[in-house]
Amino acid sequence: MRFLVRDRLLGFGDDYWIEDDQGNKVFLVDGKAMRLRDTFELKDTRGRVLIDIRQKMFALRDTMLIERDGEPLATIKRKRLSLLRNHYRVSLADGGTELDVSGKILDREFAVEYDGELLAVVSRRWLHVRETYGVDVVREDADPALLIAVTVCVIHLAEKERED
Repeated sequence: MRFLVRDRLLGFGDDYWIEDDQGNKVFLVDGKAMRLRDTFELKDTRGRVLIDIRQKMFALRDTMLIERDGEPLATIKRKRLSLLRNHYRVSLADGGTELDVSGKILDREFAVEYDGELLAVVSRRWLHVRETYGVDVVREDADPALLIAVTVCVIHLAEKERED
């Protein structure tokens, strides 16, 4: 499954649609302005909230939390020792599962892996539309909404880090 994201500034308070490769709207990323911390909601086409994304308030490093139906789903933070590439660790709420996100986040060229197996690839290379990148969900049994949420989080964290 491939999703297309128009690469507007993924900032605080921004709303934008994510489309499938046929141009159909699939997910709305709804940025919530006027909040104490950065907050996004991933909604379906009917406006139902699928996933809540928010910045963790009291953390030493920037951390984003992903929740589904009010229950924790994942925590995302930058890996400490990653000198050559942007590298983020996604800890799922089950306590034992970790996803690895690495690559050139700001260039929109990175991968999401679980235990060395590719789950999704984020890239601009396949697309000819300017200011657009693709999220290609490789595994059929992967959760596309979770992988989109992870993508939104790591890009947001990388852009925030660049600003600081």
